[in-house]
Amino acid sequence: MQHHIRALTGADDPYADDPYCELKQRANEVVLAALPALSAEVRAAEDPLTAAVRLAIAGNTIDAGANGADSVKRIEQELSVACERPFHGDVDEFRRAVGSARSILFLTDNTGEIVIDRLLGEQPPLERTTFAVRGAQVLIDATLADAGFAGLDRLAEVIDNGSDAPGTMLADCSRELRLRFAAADLIIAKGQGDYETLSGEPHDIFFLFAVKCDVAERHAGLPRGTQVLLRSAVENVAIA
Repeated sequence: MQHHIRALTGADDPYADDPYCELKQRANEVVLAALPALSAEVRAAEDPLTAAVRLAIAGNTIDAGANGADSVKRIEQELSVACERPFHGDVDEFRRAVGSARSILFLTDNTGEIVIDRLLGEQPPLERTTFAVRGAQVLIDATLADAGFAGLDRLAEVIDNGSDAPGTMLADCSRELRLRFAAADLIIAKGQGDYETLSGEPHDIFFLFAVKCDVAERHAGLPRGTQVLLRSAVENVAIA
């Protein structure tokens, strides 16, 4: 659909033509300003990992691609009530998987949200984590420029996936991303788009997303608005 829109409008360069530019920059700025307080909240929490997971998933509601500019206006409100939202998942299972993984590939999603991902990314040992962003502009998804603005590149290695799909379609991704994906012991996949494109992949994946539409609601079997920490079907995963 995005390719057709670019062809019809003449804005066919996904690297140069970005109609969401202002929204993306605003989302990044608003969350970066809130980051010190959020970081202090995580450090002071009884379980910092749970707090970081809940905030990271709350960040997934910052989706101007789905919800328009209002999602950017509601950022601070949504983050302030992050731990009050319905939650489905096993943080202790996630903790054990992260602790035993020798290499972690962290697939990011939206702008704004990527700033909050720092809080979760700082929890696992960073020397074992690589962050991946989109390979070109699409909707409000984060690119290398956004990762630099968020400071992820100062924490760990950041790569782009070589694709302009609003999810992680492995067949459309670069060879490097596919190799990194195959070699990683654990995948952390942010956002509903990654859940939609990767939920059938035979790999150990933890999906972190907010249920935002009827299709995801039916597929995940969880009501809209739920914060989800969902592991890929274990029977489909070949774990060494």
